[in-house]
Amino acid sequence: MGKKTKKIGPAGGLGARYGVNVRRRYIEIVTNLRKKHRCPQCGSNAVRRESVGIWLCRKCGFKFTGGAYQPRTKLGMTAERTARSR
Repeated sequence: MGKKTKKIGPAGGLGARYGVNVRRRYIEIVTNLRKKHRCPQCGSNAVRRESVGIWLCRKCGFKFTGGAYQPRTKLGMTAERTARSR
């Protein structure tokens, strides 16, 4: 038996399974999910995901809906632009 290396990072629990492209995509999504995002109300970088699609600003307490992995999705931004132009 060879020496096992310790896997670290978001994809550490996946080990050598699923292929490198899937693991890279998973890492990109999870790191973007866990970082702090800008609050649409107060502008501070304190927005964290509370549950799937629900985001909460830890500074002002503003709770809003967004994407599952990002508070603002491309489709949502397009919808906002369309609603503003009418």
